[in-house]
Amino acid sequence: MLALDHLIIAANDPEKAAQQFAQKYGVKVIQGGEHHNWGTYNYLFYFKNDCYLEWLGIFDEALARKSGNPLIHQLVKALDNHVEAPIQYALRTNQIDAYIAHFNAEDISYNGPIPGSRKRTNGSTLNWRMLFPLSESTALPFLIEWGTEKNVPEDNDLINEQKLHTVMTPHDVQAYSLRVENGAVNLENASLFIKQGKNLTFTFA
Repeated sequence: MLALDHLIIAANDPEKAAQQFAQKYGVKVIQGGEHHNWGTYNYLFYFKNDCYLEWLGIFDEALARKSGNPLIHQLVKALDNHVEAPIQYALRTNQIDAYIAHFNAEDISYNGPIPGSRKRTNGSTLNWRMLFPLSESTALPFLIEWGTEKNVPEDNDLINEQKLHTVMTPHDVQAYSLRVENGAVNLENASLFIKQGKNLTFTFA
């Protein structure tokens, strides 16, 4: 079963946006790191149910604009349009090659897998792969498969007690052959509700 991995929030100043969130809800956020190949960097909020929020911003606009990563294209477009809000989310899998075979069999276009990495504060490197099914009408959620280490904080005290229960999304998830019942998809650690409109929103407690 797929799991909700993380939800991406476009931010001109990820540190400021994350700190405002932390003050509003009385939670802990931390600095993530830089993605040197894409010109981006992030701040993170970890939920108890094995997922997180990512405030994603740009430190090198020229590099971000020429990136071949669809997520970075989406971020650039959002910030160009003065949108600072949730823009995308990732579904976690440990079988990304099986999904490539599935997309090929179903004649679903995709971009990837795209490798990613960043240095952690302890000097170790996080590695992952991203797979983007393509649609002309909307930006679909993407798949992420972590390498030997998953993106969890080095200190468990930085994992907040709150759980991300629900993501309300206008994105179509048919490409993943997920079972939709009464507009909802049950993931390993959260629920998706498919709704009309353009906004991506979430609830937690």
